[in-house]
Amino acid sequence: MPKNSKVTQREHSSEHVTESVADLLAHEEPVDYKRSVLNVTGEAWDKQKDGEEELDAENRPAWNSKLQYILAQIGYSVGLGNVWRFPYLCQKNGGGAYLVPYLVLLIIIGLPLFFLELAVGQRIRRGSIGVWNYICPRLGGIGYASCLVCFFVGLYYNVIIGWSIFYFFKSFQYPLPWSECPIVRNGSVAVVETECERSSATTYFWYREALDISNSISESGGLNWKMTLCLLVAWSLVGLAMIKGIQSSGKVMYFSSLFPYVVLVCFLVRGLLLRGAVDGIMHMFTPKLDKMLDPQVWREAATQVFFALGLGFGGVIAFSSYNKQDNNCHFDATLVSFINFFTSVLATLVVFAVLGFKANIMNEKCVVENAEKILGYLNTNVLSHDLIPPHVNFSHLTAKDYNEMYRVIMTVKEGHFKELGLDACLLEDELDKSVQGTGLAFIAFTEAMTHFPASPFWSVMFFLMLINLGLGSMIGTMSGITTPIIDTFKVRKEVFTVGCCIFAFVVGLIFVQRSGNYFVTMFDDYSATLPLTVVVILENIAVAWIYGTKKFMQELTEMLGFRPYQFYYYTWKYVSPICMAVLMTASIIQLGVSPPGYSAWIREEAAEKFLFYPTWAMAILISLIILASLPLPLVFILRQFHLVSDGSNTLSVTYKKGRMMKDISNLEDNDETRFILSKVPSETPSPMPTHRSYLGPGSNSPMEMSSAPNGRYGSGYLTAGTPESEL
Repeated sequence: MPKNSKVTQREHSSEHVTESVADLLAHEEPVDYKRSVLNVTGEAWDKQKDGEEELDAENRPAWNSKLQYILAQIGYSVGLGNVWRFPYLCQKNGGGAYLVPYLVLLIIIGLPLFFLELAVGQRIRRGSIGVWNYICPRLGGIGYASCLVCFFVGLYYNVIIGWSIFYFFKSFQYPLPWSECPIVRNGSVAVVETECERSSATTYFWYREALDISNSISESGGLNWKMTLCLLVAWSLVGLAMIKGIQSSGKVMYFSSLFPYVVLVCFLVRGLLLRGAVDGIMHMFTPKLDKMLDPQVWREAATQVFFALGLGFGGVIAFSSYNKQDNNCHFDATLVSFINFFTSVLATLVVFAVLGFKANIMNEKCVVENAEKILGYLNTNVLSHDLIPPHVNFSHLTAKDYNEMYRVIMTVKEGHFKELGLDACLLEDELDKSVQGTGLAFIAFTEAMTHFPASPFWSVMFFLMLINLGLGSMIGTMSGITTPIIDTFKVRKEVFTVGCCIFAFVVGLIFVQRSGNYFVTMFDDYSATLPLTVVVILENIAVAWIYGTKKFMQELTEMLGFRPYQFYYYTWKYVSPICMAVLMTASIIQLGVSPPGYSAWIREEAAEKFLFYPTWAMAILISLIILASLPLPLVFILRQFHLVSDGSNTLSVTYKKGRMMKDISNLEDNDETRFILSKVPSETPSPMPTHRSYLGPGSNSPMEMSSAPNGRYGSGYLTAGTPESEL
């Protein structure tokens, strides 16, 4: 369109204009009045309220720079799951073979849905509640469900940050407190703590010194005061970051988003120099191709993609809502998605290098212990010296020599071999021992760090990295709660943030009692998985099938300045909903087939034991799933039967800057359903793609809102911003 055209001049004018229907049909410049309102309901124009609406949009905070925003999104999506969950799943599901389904699902599910959330947040410039109320009021429960899920996740996620804070402060001593088992004095006799001797020093420190864990979820055991203080510190840090707002949190992101990469690279370099690290890396990249045919691997890969990007939490929408309208959110989605994947692979390399070193240490320990058994059998004539190969030297016994000796003894003593109690001591078996979740950071890594030179330094760096990763994700999670609530109900940010953190800390005390780790496991496994899957499916359906994929693509073209690839059209409309429906069905089936349970640490046995949840815990588990999903049907029913208003009963239309805006007079839902006004035309989201405003007598206007057929608005609109090519 020529820059000097009348339409372009009108669209970029900072003046408010009024056009009569005759002017619109004739495409003539209107008389330059100061203000005019086309009132659908017959109400008078409320100048004060309209001014407040404009001021609200103008005063909305914004990112200081594009880099700050990208770092915030990276800090939110790259979290503890990249260091814990991804390496565990990679180890469990065939090493390199797991990377293939993960990357495929990242492209066909993760990237399109991440782009969708970035786009709707940037377009409508509201938190999750306002966004989904605008797109489809009957599905407005999506925003409230996201807030609840964010709250549940934030409750236990900050506990993990508290654990990291505890280990961080314990790291400032040499030797590290988890490097050796404690000595217990019984009178004049000093003996090693039995529980520690039967497990390991790092395992004992985690379960007994840090958590002081009870034997089951039914045994509360009272509060762990050390972890209670650490949880208080964690919530204080999150609260301070949130009170300062996105400008401050953006500055925090410069450190919190970049520092983990510095630490991971340092750990990778240090890890590769460790003896046996190459064995771990080779184990990672040696694919077990049969695993790729296992549906369970694909289900777990899809779940990891789903949570890695933070889809459905509302944090992605909250962060993008502070962007300018012309920001290239497609580039942002692609960049952040693949940085997330790169970080997962980098963390996995570090983990496998450390696990390779740890496996070699444990394998050598196994060889020494079993060699002592064999020497005992030789001295007591249980075994003949003829069974020992002549080149074997027990004072410098290698794993290769032991394996050769083991095979000879097993062959000769085939009938009585089990009675000898000898272990094979295979490095592959040690590498295959998967350590999940918290155990990977607080047991496997801490054990490896005790063998590092200058171990306190590496321990401080590692747990500072975990704290930074956790805080980056927590800022995004809390934004998924505070942004939509503040936007919708106009509460004061500082008061609401402080109140939310205090309330979360009080409720979070359930996680810092002696049985608290079992509640963390429960919330992690069940409070978000199913509700979030339902939320994202409904988000996808709301945009692709209710709002309309073609309309959404047209608005993205208008907003971005280029048309997104047709790939997104088909993934939003067909591929992603089908894949997520399959994922949800598989999760429900697994929940029904495998009764929920948890791994309990039994003090007397000094070992983990799988226990099923008791009846009352099952009731809590089911209540979490129901409560997180409850806003979805509740809001739908209330608005379907007009039990609450969505603000459409007092709708007026205001023309401004050549764009049609809708003005809701109902103050209750004002902020949930209105458009955002701003001084820059490109920052004003249009309610529909632009079309020809008049097609002739007897024809239906194509500018009718998508909700008009179901009676939400009852009449179509004409837009003043008609492209010149269509005039």
